[in-house]
Amino acid sequence: MELGKVTVSINKAINAQEVAVKEKHARTCILGTHHEKGAQTFWSVVNRLPLSGNAVLCWKFCHVFHKLLRDGHSNVLKDSVRYKNELSDMSRMWGHLSEGYGQLCSIYLKLLRTKMEFHTKNPRFPGNLQMSDRQLDEAGENDVNNFFQLTVEMFDYLECELNLFQTVFSSLDMSRSVSVTAAGQCRLAPLIQVILDCSHLYDYTVKLLFKLHSCLPADTLQGHRDRFLEQFRKLKDLFYRSSNLQYFKRLIQIPQLPENPPNFLRASALSEHISPVVVIPAEASSPDSEPITDLVEMDTASQSLFDNKFDDIFGSSFSCDPFNFNSQNGMSKDDKDRLIEQLYGEIAGLKEELENFKAESTRGAVQLRGRASELEAELAEQQHLKQQAQDESEFLRTELEELKKQREDTEKAQRSLTEIERRAQANEQRYSKLKEKYSELVQNHADLLRKNAEVTKQITVARQAQGDVEREKKELEDSFQRVSEQAQRKSQEQAEVLETLKRELAASRQELQVVQGTLESSTQAGAEQNTRIASLEQERDRLSQAAEQHRDEMAALQAELQQLQDTLSREQENSRTELETLQTQLRDKQESTERALQQRLAEEQLSLLQGTAREAERMVQDALTRMEDPAHISCTGSADCLLSRTLAASECAERLRDAHSKYLSDGAAVGSLLPCLALFAHLVSDTLLQGSATSHVAPVEPADRLLELCKQCGSAAVSYLSALQDPGTVASADCSLVTACLGQISTIGEELRPRGLDVRQEELGDLVDKEMAATAAAIETASARIEEMLSKARAGDTGVKLEVNERILGSCTGLMQAIHVLVLASKDLQREIVESGRGAASPKEFYAKNSRWTEGLISASKAVGWGATVMVDAADLVVQGKGTFEELMVCSREIAASTAQLVAASKVKADKDSANLCKLQQASRGVNQATASVVASTKAGRSQVEEKDSMDFSSMTLTQIKRQEMDSQVRVLELENQLQKERQKLGELRKKHYELAGVAEGWEEDAAD
Repeated sequence: MELGKVTVSINKAINAQEVAVKEKHARTCILGTHHEKGAQTFWSVVNRLPLSGNAVLCWKFCHVFHKLLRDGHSNVLKDSVRYKNELSDMSRMWGHLSEGYGQLCSIYLKLLRTKMEFHTKNPRFPGNLQMSDRQLDEAGENDVNNFFQLTVEMFDYLECELNLFQTVFSSLDMSRSVSVTAAGQCRLAPLIQVILDCSHLYDYTVKLLFKLHSCLPADTLQGHRDRFLEQFRKLKDLFYRSSNLQYFKRLIQIPQLPENPPNFLRASALSEHISPVVVIPAEASSPDSEPITDLVEMDTASQSLFDNKFDDIFGSSFSCDPFNFNSQNGMSKDDKDRLIEQLYGEIAGLKEELENFKAESTRGAVQLRGRASELEAELAEQQHLKQQAQDESEFLRTELEELKKQREDTEKAQRSLTEIERRAQANEQRYSKLKEKYSELVQNHADLLRKNAEVTKQITVARQAQGDVEREKKELEDSFQRVSEQAQRKSQEQAEVLETLKRELAASRQELQVVQGTLESSTQAGAEQNTRIASLEQERDRLSQAAEQHRDEMAALQAELQQLQDTLSREQENSRTELETLQTQLRDKQESTERALQQRLAEEQLSLLQGTAREAERMVQDALTRMEDPAHISCTGSADCLLSRTLAASECAERLRDAHSKYLSDGAAVGSLLPCLALFAHLVSDTLLQGSATSHVAPVEPADRLLELCKQCGSAAVSYLSALQDPGTVASADCSLVTACLGQISTIGEELRPRGLDVRQEELGDLVDKEMAATAAAIETASARIEEMLSKARAGDTGVKLEVNERILGSCTGLMQAIHVLVLASKDLQREIVESGRGAASPKEFYAKNSRWTEGLISASKAVGWGATVMVDAADLVVQGKGTFEELMVCSREIAASTAQLVAASKVKADKDSANLCKLQQASRGVNQATASVVASTKAGRSQVEEKDSMDFSSMTLTQIKRQEMDSQVRVLELENQLQKERQKLGELRKKHYELAGVAEGWEEDAAD
């Protein structure tokens, strides 16, 4: 077989179309594996397919691969084992998808991996699982442990098959005939392989369980029986459901399992077991070939067993036959007696064997009668199933009639829908034609206007030509008049000459010849004049005809112009009428479209408002829920923060009220309402949480009132937001109750605010300077004491103690210098703040105006000076050996916290670009580094002292060590108890410190105000 043909068949079988795999392509793939004795070509093609990107493609790959594992070459399994991990990764990836083919692909890939592992562990089982009973016994090697493990593996294998079966059925809509659709057949096609596997696995499981029950106690196999019963019920239900599908009826004959599961506690029930046989019409010979072979082998085995028994009784050859009388002539009587006794014994054995055969035949007859009873019961069951099938068929027929009626109704609706669509399309075409007609009319109107301009131009030219003709006619008439006058004058002159000649004729005859010659010449001249007059008259007639012809052409042109003007006016009238009609239709359509768009816009605006209000309500509801959360009890807050949040929420509520009013008057103003609504929910939620946190540190009565007001405020906000979500109550929604609750919360917050120091406002400025000066003096004093202690230590200590004291005192000196630099930088920054912020006022007035900030500076300065003094005392005690290293570390950290408070108080009103602020921050970092140096040197000194004082237990006995161990345990318990008490004491001290700090800063005075 050509490699290209196999590749093409693989690509055709595994594609992204949601149809079942064609059998001819799958058969070609199977034959290809037998031709090349492996599956290298299959995997080389599959590795190029995007199995992780298309679920349908992966599903069809699983189907084809399942067929290859069943019917392909035996080396398919060996070539596929290397891809087992890739199949597992792909199964986990598809398992994250809960819809479509995702879960199906994940479970199918898991089944294929289980199948590969099963056949790898049990190589005696072929891919199609077809084995005889003898081969099944050989697979277990007649070892009960092997049979036990093999049964467990078969249970796992069958469980995977049933999971895929159930998942496929649950993914299908059984209310419709899904088995006749291409998508349904794509999902059902792999179940044929699953049915084939399940029938064999069920048969082998039953046989193995009977074998195990014959060797092991029933209690040991209770788990196996429970698992088998569960799988039996699932498999029976799935076989029954599959047999009712139209798709499987023409492809496979599915067996029906017995009504009750086998009774493994009764050994004779094995003879009642019937192996389920799956029949495939296209391969009818393959399912039936195995039982025939088994019968032939059984007959052969029975015949050989009978022959062996005959040989054992009568001998294997004729030469050894005891009935050969020719060899008995020389026998003695004793030999004959022995032979007779032997024959009697053999006859007795034969009788016993005959009795056994009779008992066996009796048992066989009983079994056959039982089998006949079972077959009769099965026949009755089949008849009952037939009756059920007939009832179900009648029900399906009734349902089919209803479906036909529904289909007719659907077709009628479809036809009406088609008619409506056709009408809509006709209207659309009519509108297009009207639009084209309108365009054509506009074009014709433009053409007529151009023609009108051309005709007008031609009339103008004709009129100009007519004027030229009239001018030429006048000129001709003038010339004719002149010629006539000239002729008349000449005629008069000739008459006068004639008269003269006549008078002269009488006078002189001599001149007659001359006069006659003159007369002849005059006659000739008159003839010429007549000829010329005649030609001029002909010219006049011709010109008159030309003028008449021009006049006729002019009349024709005028008639044509009149006709064109009439046509143009009619076309203009028609165009105007159609244009008005189209404009009316267009106006109606625009109005309807605008109304629809306005309605849709209103709906979208309402939907946006409802969605925003819903999210805002959820936010406020979440804040109310968090207030009840036990984890929130440990959260605390200050009254100042609560007041700031309450003020912001109140302002937002006012803006929200204005935006709501604008929205009610104009629905298009929803854009200004939505941001206010979101900010309102955020600020209200923040106010509720801050109020709850503040109530945790407030006195009992104000705390209860504050907490109750927060809940009322949250409930009012939720009611307001719920009203905004309902179109019927959106106009009546009012947040005035929320505003009132916020005002009451603000009032309680004002009561809880801290009060100032018990110092007059005009004395604050002097007190700041005094405290800063006192702090600087305390630091200088502490530095001088540390230098003095360092000198004494160098004079009186030696060794490790001197090294430890020098390191500790040196780090303390560095800390004091860093604090001194910090205090100076703080003074410079305060001076700059006062100079930049007081304006025309004095520094005392500035301090009095900013009393809260001034009180913070005073408190921080006191803390720094006190910390420096306490740290020097602790260092003195450590150097003298009377103090502890921990006390020194706590003091240094307290100084760092106090300096941080001083820095924070100083930089509150400072400009962020101030040079003194940069110096102060740099000095603060120096204090932190010095504090870390003190802590590090203290820890190092403690380590050196502990190393020096390390305990030596080498000289202690076992009893002494046990005694020391007990004392240490007692000491540990005492220290743990003391540690717990000290922590409780520390908590109480911090609480008391907070209360005293509130008194010092004027909380009670503010409450009284």
